[in-house]
Amino acid sequence: MEEFDFENRIVSPTEIMGENDSDNPLRPRTLHDYIGQEKAKQNLAVFMEAARQRHESLDHVLLYGPPGLGKTTLSGIIANEMNVNLRITSGPAIEKPGDLAAILTNLNEGDVLFIDEIHRISRAVEEILYPAMEDFAIDIVTGKGQMAASYHLPLPHFTLVGATTRAGQLTAPLRDRFGVCLRLELYTPEELARIICRSAGILNIAIEQEGALEIASRSRGTPRIANRMLKRVRDFAQVLSNGVITLSTARTALERLEVDELGLDANDRRMLTALVKFYRGGPVGLETLAAAIGEEAVTIEDVIEPYLMQIGFLNRTPRGRCITRAACLHLGFEVPDAAEGQIRFE
Repeated sequence: MEEFDFENRIVSPTEIMGENDSDNPLRPRTLHDYIGQEKAKQNLAVFMEAARQRHESLDHVLLYGPPGLGKTTLSGIIANEMNVNLRITSGPAIEKPGDLAAILTNLNEGDVLFIDEIHRISRAVEEILYPAMEDFAIDIVTGKGQMAASYHLPLPHFTLVGATTRAGQLTAPLRDRFGVCLRLELYTPEELARIICRSAGILNIAIEQEGALEIASRSRGTPRIANRMLKRVRDFAQVLSNGVITLSTARTALERLEVDELGLDANDRRMLTALVKFYRGGPVGLETLAAAIGEEAVTIEDVIEPYLMQIGFLNRTPRGRCITRAACLHLGFEVPDAAEGQIRFE
């Protein structure tokens, strides 16, 4: 079977090199320019205005939801709106308590510290984070044995913004120390079309509204995917339609990229087809399915399955994964026969 390439898929919500740069011109800098997530935006605007009026730092913020929805962008907006500096790091990058202590002691009053994938920080680092978040102080022990000494270091009042795609993996003590918890939802095609038009203006790309909606409808509700598709469709438009992204050009480009009208790419379809061919549509265990397609189980669980479940193409049952009626119809399979439990190819 053909090997999957999940890392470089155009419909993958995970970031690729350059997309997460803080100076990315497509990133909005203010809440006014940030499109979508209206509930989160309205609440965040109130919290920031209240903090400004009290001349205090904003309470710690936890942002959670699927990847690619703008958690890093929101952290930059918070720092910009509060007129403070932004320091960016990630959970896996903070290996030792000393690494976190070095970051915290270099913050200024009111600064925003953004920790991406905060659910992946180690337990030892997390223990240092508790007093830093609650009491704005850390205790450092130097030396060993009789030469050991403990130092109590006060910290400036700062705002920790944590981002995670797996809020359930956060420990209760850490989760309880965030005063503001905001969930980011998938975007509607209309919201994504507005984002695409805004990005096209920044990149000097001529685009028609119908073309923007066509790209948006195939972007899996994720701005990161929408902007990535826009850049690839631009290449086709430059060659095929004098640089203007029309409805026809967008459809042609996305068909050439093997992204269908629901945002499924060739890898999605191959995985569903393997589920049908080898296991009669399921149920099949995750590890067994992963072995059949030559991919790690965690990749399927984190990258492929969430979207397929959101659109009702895949079910997780106690016995394993099952394909659904909607997926069968979309892929051109006959719906499983109740007696045979088998899907037949047309």
